[in-house]
Amino acid sequence: MARRRSLQDFLACHEHVVQVRLSRVRGSSPREAGTCMFVAAEGLWGTIGGGQLEYIAIDHARRMLKQGVISDTLDVPLGPEIGQCCGGRVEMSLAQMRQAGRENAIARQQAEDQALPHVYVMGAGHVGRALADLFQHLPVRCILIDQRAEELALCDADVEIRQSAIPEIDIAAAPAGSAFIVLTHDHALDFLLASAALQRGDAGYVGLIGSATKREKFRRWCRDHCDGLGTDRLICPIGAGGSRDKRPSVIAAFVAAEVIADLTSETAASAPSWSTDLPQAGKQPDAEGDTAGVISR
Repeated sequence: MARRRSLQDFLACHEHVVQVRLSRVRGSSPREAGTCMFVAAEGLWGTIGGGQLEYIAIDHARRMLKQGVISDTLDVPLGPEIGQCCGGRVEMSLAQMRQAGRENAIARQQAEDQALPHVYVMGAGHVGRALADLFQHLPVRCILIDQRAEELALCDADVEIRQSAIPEIDIAAAPAGSAFIVLTHDHALDFLLASAALQRGDAGYVGLIGSATKREKFRRWCRDHCDGLGTDRLICPIGAGGSRDKRPSVIAAFVAAEVIADLTSETAASAPSWSTDLPQAGKQPDAEGDTAGVISR
C-alpha cells in the first residue's frame, strides 16, 4: 500500500523550495487566504487552486529559484487579463525556505492533519472498500473497520485499517464530529453500530446502508431496545442521489459526496449538519433484497 507523500517527505527531497502563500484574497478566488503551495525546480506540493493563477505562481517561483531571488510578491487580478474568470484579486507572498521556515511549515501541516475529521467506515465489504479508495484522496482521516481480517486484507487504499472484535468500542472512542458509515455484513451488527453512533449525540454524520424498509425496522428496534432513541439524524439510505446504478463504486461516490458536504458545511464546526426536510431519491438493497421506497434525510 503506497503512502501519500507528506510535506516533510517533499521538503526532504528538495534542497531549494519556494513557499507560495495567498496573503490576501479579495472577491472570488479558487482558495482562501493563508493557503500555501511549495514549489521546487522539479517538484510541487499542495495547490492554490489550479488554473492560470497557479501556473503564474509556479513559473514565478521557479524563476526565483533559478535567479537566486529570496522573496517576492505578486498581485494578480482573476479576470480576462490572465484568462481566469473568478472575478476576485489575489496577493501572493513567495519566499525561499530556510530551515526554520521548513520546520514551521511541517509543524503546521502535521497540526492540520491531526485536526482532520475522522470518517469511520464500519464494514470492509465491496462498498466499504470503495469508500476507502475515495476517502484516501479527501481531507479526512479514514478508518476502515471490520471484524474479518480477510476482507480488510483486500483493501489497498492509503487509509487506516483496523480489525476490531467489538467495533462499537471504536465508535465510543472516536472524537467529536466524526462521521460514521455503517455497512457491515450483518443486520444485527448494523443496528448495534448505528445506534451507538446516534447515542453519542455529537457525530458529524451517521449513515446506514439499506432501504426504507430497513430504516423503519431500525426505528422500531431503537424504540424497543434503546429507550426510544430517535432516528431523525440517521441517513438511510445513504448516498441517495437518485442513481439507478447500484455498483459499489457508484454508491460510494454518492456517499463520499454526502459525507464531505456535511463535514465541510458552515455549521459543521459547531454542530452536526443534518438535513431533515429535503427528500432524497435512492436506495440500496438490504439483506431481504428490498430496494423499495424513498426516504427523507
